[in-house]
Amino acid sequence: MNFFEQQDRAQRNSGRLLILMILAVVSLIALTSVVLGLVWQLFGQSHTSLWLAGDQAIGVLPSWRLVGMVALAVIGVVLLGSLYKQLQLSRGGQAVAERLGGRLLNLAPQSLDEQRLLNVVEEMALASGAPVPPVYVLDDVGINAFAAGLTPQDAVIGITRGAISLLSRDELQGVIAHEFSHIFHGDMRLNTRLVAVLHGILLLGLIGGFLLRGSTRSRSRSSRDNSAAAIAAVGVTLWVLGYAGTFFGNLIKAAVSRQREFLADASAVQFTRNPQSIAGALQKIGGNQYGSQLRAGHAAEFSHMYFAAGISQALAGMLATHPPLDERIRRITPDWDGRYPQVSSLSLLPADASPDPRTVAGGWDQALAASALGFSAAAATAAIATIGEPQAANLQQAHTVLDQLNPLLRQAAHHGSGAQALLYGLLLAPPGALREQQLQLLQPLINAELMNTVHALQQPLRQLPISQRLSLLNLAMPALKQLSTEQVAELCGHMARLIRADGKVELLEWTLLRIVERNLAPNRGLSGHLQLLHVNTEVQLLLSFLARAGSVTPEQAQAALAHAASEVPSVSLSLLPAVQSDLHALEAALKRLNQLQPLQKPRLLKAMVRCIEHDGRIEVVEAEVLRAVADLLDCPMPPLMHTTVEPLLS
Repeated sequence: MNFFEQQDRAQRNSGRLLILMILAVVSLIALTSVVLGLVWQLFGQSHTSLWLAGDQAIGVLPSWRLVGMVALAVIGVVLLGSLYKQLQLSRGGQAVAERLGGRLLNLAPQSLDEQRLLNVVEEMALASGAPVPPVYVLDDVGINAFAAGLTPQDAVIGITRGAISLLSRDELQGVIAHEFSHIFHGDMRLNTRLVAVLHGILLLGLIGGFLLRGSTRSRSRSSRDNSAAAIAAVGVTLWVLGYAGTFFGNLIKAAVSRQREFLADASAVQFTRNPQSIAGALQKIGGNQYGSQLRAGHAAEFSHMYFAAGISQALAGMLATHPPLDERIRRITPDWDGRYPQVSSLSLLPADASPDPRTVAGGWDQALAASALGFSAAAATAAIATIGEPQAANLQQAHTVLDQLNPLLRQAAHHGSGAQALLYGLLLAPPGALREQQLQLLQPLINAELMNTVHALQQPLRQLPISQRLSLLNLAMPALKQLSTEQVAELCGHMARLIRADGKVELLEWTLLRIVERNLAPNRGLSGHLQLLHVNTEVQLLLSFLARAGSVTPEQAQAALAHAASEVPSVSLSLLPAVQSDLHALEAALKRLNQLQPLQKPRLLKAMVRCIEHDGRIEVVEAEVLRAVADLLDCPMPPLMHTTVEPLLS
């Protein structure tokens, strides 16, 4: 099952789960309202309706008006509790990581082990064409990890000190690949919604407990007051029903989580092409005296997000958010002998005997050493096929890119001011009058230290191959995400000024700015629900842009558009005049195209490929425009696989 099928399945599962949770909440509200109505009338002794048998009262019926009022109150409590938790988590994965006591790693790794982990995460991200997520370290000796966020743009990865210290590089790769699977397949948003809904239900129980404790104190002060008994009855009702609702909500959460863990394990094996990587990590959890347990005060709240069970549960079989370790291991390595290695959090990690991936990737060094003019259409089609499901070859290529990246650029990407300087440098024209004009425009807008960094990075950026520009941008994302809202607005404004300095806007420059804006201010819109036939105008506009960008004459652009038509037969295509295709219209079109159903997007991406390869090859700049637009459509595309190296930007 590929990325788009997984996205479609996650979307359908989310809808079913939402309906199931709504039914559970409605049932809980109805039951709570009726019981509270009865309690209220029994103790209030007003507006009571009786069933009579002669003169005998055999039952009490609540007033439906009273039940309705109670129902509104209960609905209000559940909604307010859910909205409050949703607001708490609205900052994305960062809120979850901080709530668990995580420390940001990307900007300042404090040991060789932490640097090794950061290298693994960066390689995984670049191999998949995704922004590098912020990485948080939890000071727990158990072996565990998690991915959290509402969108891939605000996702974070958390990992425990025990995992960093006790797992080999290969095993860390398996764990991180597992978490990237959760990011790509839409599991994080579903997990966050579950946390919010369950908190709203739990709030009923918390209020019940508070009322129960208050009524006990009131009863001790006055035994004649009937109100204390009424409050106690209300408290007991809310406490019992609130925690009962939480119990059944946790059953739903656990059932969904267990299936997603199996899928993430399988994706990790596909990514690394090394079943022992993730199997070895699971085995070490079984042999670790601390297992995968987390000590954070809020660990139970996010129990379904972890790589392995983070908390102990009384009804492990029913409420277990993760399948048993032995079952997960046997699905990956059926010949496992059932024995767990004995590991201790106090022991030192032995030297990793596995080969350095950079030596394995020697073939890519040879490939990158030759010259090339571009890519084939097959390379682009292969890249689309690996969206969200990158292969071991992509990982090897990422190793090589990071190894060959100028140390000055890599160092700058890990600091706030350096990351900003990189963005400005990527938008500078080749040496000449226009570059000098851009530098003069930028100088009064930024401080002297940042300006000096821009100057220092000019030479290494001129030597950066075009195909590595998006990778460098993705590498800088964690540092850029530490900027304040005001600093982000200022950064984007300065980038726009540099782009417009020559009086025209290149498509690749524009997409770089849009990618920065989307990642630093994520847009959490509606899930995809449109089909291609609903977005005819938008598809026509996007393909017209691509056709013009890769063509010299209108005839060539028309031929490119005709070449793309075979992939989208439900859309009528004609080349739009340049005046109708401004960048504001393109931005609006991309936002709407992002609402396509998951299974509709690969057809659009293939049409884009056909459009840019109509002349038999894909230029390096065209390939990067393709990847940038795919990123804006929430389809992070791995770098195209080439056999020879492309020309430099300048």
